[in-house]
Amino acid sequence: MSEGCRIITDFTRPSKELIEAFRGVPVANIDDCMGRIAAVDASLVPIGYKGQLLGTAFTVRVPQGDNLMFHAAMDLAKPGDVIMIDAGGFTDRAIFGELMATYCRSRGILGIVCDGAIRDHGGLAELEGFHVYAKAATPNGPYKNGPGEIGVPVVIGGKLVRPGDIIVGDDDGVLIVKPEEAAQLAEKAHGVVKMEAGIMKDIVEKGTYVRPWVAEKLKAIGCEINGK
Repeated sequence: MSEGCRIITDFTRPSKELIEAFRGVPVANIDDCMGRIAAVDASLVPIGYKGQLLGTAFTVRVPQGDNLMFHAAMDLAKPGDVIMIDAGGFTDRAIFGELMATYCRSRGILGIVCDGAIRDHGGLAELEGFHVYAKAATPNGPYKNGPGEIGVPVVIGGKLVRPGDIIVGDDDGVLIVKPEEAAQLAEKAHGVVKMEAGIMKDIVEKGTYVRPWVAEKLKAIGCEINGK
């Protein structure tokens, strides 16, 4: 085996029911239940927002500006997977474009999150039923020399991603959920959704937004109001 070159395809994927527990839940609400520090870096943005991304992490690590291992990954990932590409945040050379994304979509892959650059921005933005998140766009194409790794823990936007983790994305961004924490987290997140719906109802119907903690915080920091 060449140094830094390995492919692992044998990993456990979470049940469909566990993944679907996050259906319709905003990433922001999930993040609130994860200490408000769970989302990948804000530099990874959706390329043409298409609703919620919800699937299983299929991880890939590539050298800067090289996509050989991504070519291999496209044939190995399964329907329902989200290909998570650790490209080291390098943005001077694209890892993929519209052709590769279209092929992934044809195989039932739900999306690609790339900590690096893409090209064919316009085509990717218009690609229906497929999600792409990336840091930048550039016409510079990739090398295809390797090495790289598939099916290993990677870092995407500063967050650890393991093969089989649950990926949730929307127009705010992307976060990663460990399957062993998913059931409890989904329950909490749905509770936040319900609570915020009640707050919004009061704002719209009554013009009220009850937040007693604001006054308590101001008092705690010694803030003067009208000189008192």
